[in-house]
Amino acid sequence: MRLLPALFVPALLLAVSLPAPLRADVPRVVADIAPVHSLVAQVMEGLGEPQLLVRSASSPHGATLRPSQARALQGADLVVWIGPELTPWLAKPLATLAGQAARVGLLNHPGTARLAYRDTMAPGTGAGHDDHPHDHAGSDPHAWLDPDNASAWLGVIAEELAELDPANAGRYRANAAAGQERLALLSDRIEARLAPLGEQPHVAFHDAFQYFEHRFGLTLAGSVASGDATDPGPARLAALRERVAALGLRCAFSEPQMNAGLLRTVAEGSGLQLVEIDALGVALEPGPDLYPELLRRMADAVAGCLAR
Repeated sequence: MRLLPALFVPALLLAVSLPAPLRADVPRVVADIAPVHSLVAQVMEGLGEPQLLVRSASSPHGATLRPSQARALQGADLVVWIGPELTPWLAKPLATLAGQAARVGLLNHPGTARLAYRDTMAPGTGAGHDDHPHDHAGSDPHAWLDPDNASAWLGVIAEELAELDPANAGRYRANAAAGQERLALLSDRIEARLAPLGEQPHVAFHDAFQYFEHRFGLTLAGSVASGDATDPGPARLAALRERVAALGLRCAFSEPQMNAGLLRTVAEGSGLQLVEIDALGVALEPGPDLYPELLRRMADAVAGCLAR
């Protein structure tokens, strides 16, 4: 159990007591995905609202910029995004449309705890055995699923906004501190709930949850797809079916934007329970409460399956 820094209490009181100023001069902020938008909304609460760029349930890894998104980028004073590792299609529009805006790439910020992509292939399903080999290098971009990263990012966002809007610097910092306290309490509750389940392995459609797993001590036995845009070959599916049977696995996790049919192929006849995890918050209302609710729902889904 982590102790909360003493500065959180006065910061929280300040966040509640400060009057909201006129919004005319508040920076216009664009965030790439709903979890990042939620963190920015927490920091800006009472002052303004950020714009969310990617709203659809499709994968953020590949998309086409719509006119409304282009206009949002053109009008932005600050763009907060995970980075090109998550949304490579966004890098060029940021340079051409939001060239004058301040930009914060959260994944490669010095305060971010990054995890490298890992090999989640079952034995015997390496690149030589898979119909669609897919090599990942560098850092896994799903870093928002570690609430410790999100807590650090709240401070980063507050400082960026304070630099752009010094008149409201105190409010941004107080909001960030209040959000950090909220996340610390939530993380402790999730940790206590999931700690007894750490030795119960599971499989996933693709390896999107390792930050959550690493933070809360969960165990992945393998993934169906080796990459976000990669369909597995017959050898990989067969090997995973064998592994599910050999380990007596109970749970398989998928995402709303992924092809769960392939996961059902692996689960067929095994007693494996399929559970959908919304790591992007596509089913939630965008806003300051989305990120904490996303974590709560993930914990509920994982615990509800692994504890069977």
